[in-house]
Amino acid sequence: MEACSATETPPGLLAVVPIPSISPPVEPAFVLILDRVRDPGNLGTILRTALAAGVDWVVLAPGTVDPTNPKVVRAGAGAHFRLPLARMGWEMIGRAVAGCRVYLAAAQGERPYTEVDWSGRVALIVGGEATGAGERARALAEVTVFIPMAPGVESLNVAVATAVLLFEAAGQRASPPQR
Repeated sequence: MEACSATETPPGLLAVVPIPSISPPVEPAFVLILDRVRDPGNLGTILRTALAAGVDWVVLAPGTVDPTNPKVVRAGAGAHFRLPLARMGWEMIGRAVAGCRVYLAAAQGERPYTEVDWSGRVALIVGGEATGAGERARALAEVTVFIPMAPGVESLNVAVATAVLLFEAAGQRASPPQR
């Protein structure tokens, strides 16, 4: 394993191969849309967290790192094999989440994340750390939500912020489903 791996302590993976597509639910109730999340470790951590929080479907918008990147796979710890993932453009994303309330995470959002309704059909858009969400993401969102923080703190790591938001949603949705 050590001879085949690009890391000092290999995680037990020999190869990354194309993953067969897992179909999303016909009407997904809990969708996570990732816009321009470029750091592989963050994407893998977000996918692992999305699975734990009961997300039905993860959509990767243009500019998001390839989910088969070895660092994404390592950080995802198997989430790729159990979570429906799709890469698509904004026009298709808009059609796919029709009928969902769409929230966008933003440091300067309109409402605290605990004061929005996460029940029913909901989509959450999270942008990458460096640039945040793009204009297409902002245009799709009904409300921007933020995580209140202590004075002087500018932002959270995108994977950490996503975890906070997803587990608030999961809590309001009763409890994460058992998989």
